[in-house]
Amino acid sequence: MNKELALKFKLMFENERKNLIYSQSILDENFNLKQDDLMDEVDLTASETENNMRMRLRNREVLYLKKLDEALRRISHGSFGECDSCGNDIEVRRLEARPTATLCVSCKEETEKREHLHIDGHRSKSLGARVRLA
Repeated sequence: MNKELALKFKLMFENERKNLIYSQSILDENFNLKQDDLMDEVDLTASETENNMRMRLRNREVLYLKKLDEALRRISHGSFGECDSCGNDIEVRRLEARPTATLCVSCKEETEKREHLHIDGHRSKSLGARVRLA
């Protein structure tokens, strides 16, 4: 990958990282239950539901932050844009669509096919013996 393109992605990742860190500090302030939220069961349930949604959002943001950090590390090591599986270059179009991608299209499709086969009913290796449903 050329240096100009790597710099473009680096600036984008750093900007995304700053935005996420800023939004997490705001989100942290809103996690506490307020006394008004504890008035009755409906208010409490609504507050708990809202907090659960905030927690899900935060978990997603933390995972994305890890991906951003990993992408920045790959840029600094000169391996950004290389497929983790086959070592070939990841197409720029794919990186523009999914900047934190670590697999080229071919390897990603192969991974998804394997996942799909597992989902379609093949027995998991971790189950060991057959599972019988009554």
